Amino acid sequence: MCMKQEYVFLSLIIQGPQSPGKNIDVMLRPLIDDLKQLWYSGIQIYDSFRHQYFLMRAALMWTISDLPGYGMLSGWSTHGKLTCPYCMENSKAFWLEHGRKTSFFDCHRQFLPPDHPFRRNKNDFIKGRTENGTMPERLSGDEMRSRIHWLLDVLFGKPPQK
Repeated sequence: MCMKQEYVFLSLIIQGPQSPGKNIDVMLRPLIDDLKQLWYSGIQIYDSFRHQYFLMRAALMWTISDLPGYGMLSGWSTHGKLTCPYCMENSKAFWLEHGRKTSFFDCHRQFLPPDHPFRRNKNDFIKGRTENGTMPERLSGDEMRSRIHWLLDVLFGKPPQK
């Protein structure tokens, strides 16, 4: 249902030939302000079918982005060993000596059910390796809060250049 054209709502277009990078916070500020108003106090909307006003509240439930867009929206680094937001510091990513970059090949078999045949496959992934590990534990609300408590002091946008 969310991908049907009548339910898709374009909320922002970022102009220009270059990515906004860290300045995306500044560009999203008006949208965030509108969403906060819709969530907390709502706005009066006229229903033309019922011929009456009602209080509308709304929330942004999800976004669809490619990996670089996800990194900009979430603030999560999408480069290096800690790219995966699920594995975090438990990532099984490894460095390619000759490619000089991080590889995530064969890192996510741990998310498959324990009896999945890919876990035992020694030929189509890293040669001779099976996956016996379990997926990383999900963080509790308190654990997540302890990791992000410092975000309240973040200034939006890029810092001014010296």
